[in-house]
Amino acid sequence: MSTTRYSRQELFPPIGKAGQEKLKNARVLIIGAGALGTSSAEMLVRAGVGRITMVDRDYVEWSNLQRQQLYTEKDVQDKLPKAIAAEKRLREVNSEVVIEGIVADVNGMNIEELVKNQHVILDATDNFETRLVVNDAAVKHEIPFIFGACVASYGMTFPMIPGKTPCLHCLINHLPSQNQTCDTVGVISPIVQLVTAYQVTSALKVLTGNEIVPRLQSFDIWKSEKAEIDVWPLKNKDCPTCGSSSTFPFLAYENQTKAAVLCGRNTVQLRPGFERTITLDQLAIRLKELTSEFIQNPYLLSCTYEEFRLVFFKDGRALIHGTSEIAQAKAIYHRLIG
Repeated sequence: MSTTRYSRQELFPPIGKAGQEKLKNARVLIIGAGALGTSSAEMLVRAGVGRITMVDRDYVEWSNLQRQQLYTEKDVQDKLPKAIAAEKRLREVNSEVVIEGIVADVNGMNIEELVKNQHVILDATDNFETRLVVNDAAVKHEIPFIFGACVASYGMTFPMIPGKTPCLHCLINHLPSQNQTCDTVGVISPIVQLVTAYQVTSALKVLTGNEIVPRLQSFDIWKSEKAEIDVWPLKNKDCPTCGSSSTFPFLAYENQTKAAVLCGRNTVQLRPGFERTITLDQLAIRLKELTSEFIQNPYLLSCTYEEFRLVFFKDGRALIHGTSEIAQAKAIYHRLIG
């Protein structure tokens, strides 16, 4: 292989040849292979990070091509799982890097096995429940977790360093409401690139032993707005994840979304593991323009989204009619709920 491949990166003093060697021996886990995941993965692979593992439950669709930069029209036509399509493309980018794509739904039952022996975890998921599961595992196993999220033209990022910074659970009540998704209000590609630029920079700092300043940063690239929050005062000594008496609640089975295939009905029932603040009226406002055959009463909201019939109940349950695949049902649910 060419000895000049990483020469421009090695000329950057905070990395240098010593840092490049650290990157070569580093292992990074990326949760999600959508917009943030593909952008982050390509940057890290081009930077020469030794091993990249990407986990995603979904497959490539036409609407992904606008911002998910590793995928092609052929991936859509072949209905390739994102993790597999990403792995294939990344191997073409840099054959020196070991790349593993895993097709799986990340949850409290498998996350601890996934994070084993990783040096950094990058957040590229599409919902806060999964983020909190990963956050618990990251704190428990003392692995830095680089949070990132974007929707419309707005994005956020925060590097969580176990034992030093507040964790994502500490910040949950200080973050903007998560009641919008890319499927409900859209997203533009530039905000993806901005968020991942900050995420990957944080990852490179951690992996090369450089100091990292933990700030919650947010941006609206369309409005040219930026804000930073010093997160130190937000650390909660009683946090059930990173406090003095940690219980890691989101790794517990009772706090995870329960999914069940209803016998003979081609339907999946989902029951969130923790209470959501969204009401049927709020959900109605969000979904009315995106769905058809819309029905709402005091007990439930029913609508058609693409080829699926969705029913949301007052108690938080949801029925996804038209599929018996749990991973697909969860993907549809999180597209609309977040």
